[in-house]
Amino acid sequence: MCGLQQYPGAAVPRLPATIVIALILMLAGARADAVEAGSLSLAVSDVFRVTRADLDFSEDPEVLVLAQASDPAEIRKAWESALPPTDEFDWIQTTSGEWLKGELKVMYEGSLEFDSDEFDLQTLDWDDVAQLHGHGTKRLSIETPEGLETVVGKVSVTRDTVTVETEEGVREFERSQLVAIAPGASTEWDNWSFKITFGLGFLEGNTQQTDFTAKANIKRQTPENRFVIDYLGNYSTVSDVETVNNHRLNTFFDLFASRKYFWRPIFAEYYRDPFQNLDYRITLGAGAGYHIIDTPETTWDVSGGPSIRGTRYESVQPGDSQKVETPGLVLGTFYDTELTKTVDFIGRYDLTIVNSESGRYTHHAIATFEIEITDIFDFDVSFVWDRTESPQPRADGTVPKQDDFQLLLTFGVDI
Repeated sequence: MCGLQQYPGAAVPRLPATIVIALILMLAGARADAVEAGSLSLAVSDVFRVTRADLDFSEDPEVLVLAQASDPAEIRKAWESALPPTDEFDWIQTTSGEWLKGELKVMYEGSLEFDSDEFDLQTLDWDDVAQLHGHGTKRLSIETPEGLETVVGKVSVTRDTVTVETEEGVREFERSQLVAIAPGASTEWDNWSFKITFGLGFLEGNTQQTDFTAKANIKRQTPENRFVIDYLGNYSTVSDVETVNNHRLNTFFDLFASRKYFWRPIFAEYYRDPFQNLDYRITLGAGAGYHIIDTPETTWDVSGGPSIRGTRYESVQPGDSQKVETPGLVLGTFYDTELTKTVDFIGRYDLTIVNSESGRYTHHAIATFEIEITDIFDFDVSFVWDRTESPQPRADGTVPKQDDFQLLLTFGVDI
């Protein structure tokens, strides 16, 4: 395409009299509003050459351009059919017609993360993306009647179809079948993400107090599965006397069965808190889950399954067993929503139903506001509530309290 632009009121340098540019528009789709807007787009194919003998001018011009305006629909169609080169970048076109070049990070749960060459990392609603033309190899998760299928190759996505150039040949799917896209990881490291946060406090003077908090989240995710490890630990001393010492480690592995369902073949938790009379508590189980909400701004999952729990108490009364085991039922939910561009809310709740010797039921709830400071640094405000319905009495007859509450202020690094 070539464009001719008018600039009303702008000073135009005076050209030599022998140089004149004349435009004669054959009225085939040209409209006055294009002139009033100050611009007119012309297709290169609409520009053709004539000789001086074809026209009669009082003064012969040095240069003559004769242009015929194209129909706007033809211009739009020509633009859409002109695909950008994918030898160096991934390209996406929005539904409004803009093209962006850069690097596709991931498309999952209706959201596309795209590192634009011009606008940095952008998160777009997948419904707002009209086309995607990928550079290099991508891994796609496709929903089929037999379940999710992984397809690897060079991908092109239009409004209706997904085309993948694989080693075996070209395969085509409906766009509605597409669940996820991820780069063809050049190294295993590309599948992993890490976030570590710390909180540290000191008090000196009449009272000497030290408080330390650590949180960590490690995740490996592909279009087919995800593996997550979460850690939360607190340690405090007052005048060199330990007052807080608890550690919780959670992990699970999910297999995506479809766009809404996932299997959780294993989940596990380790917990220790001597001040709750727990030398250790280990939970191991398996289950399944369901996506209740799945949008670019909000994710809400529920999961559950049977488990077995083993507990060792710090001390027990005479006649009670220090080690107990019980079957159980674990129910959980995870909620993550974007409140603003820099503030996220993340909530998690886990409930475990067990026998009376193991506490009847326990729950762990944590609510976190993540405030983004930079691309890699966050400030987190977390509220934690742990409850045991029937705590085990200690050897001296004292009974731990049912509830423990924590308010955590931490700074984090998100890699």
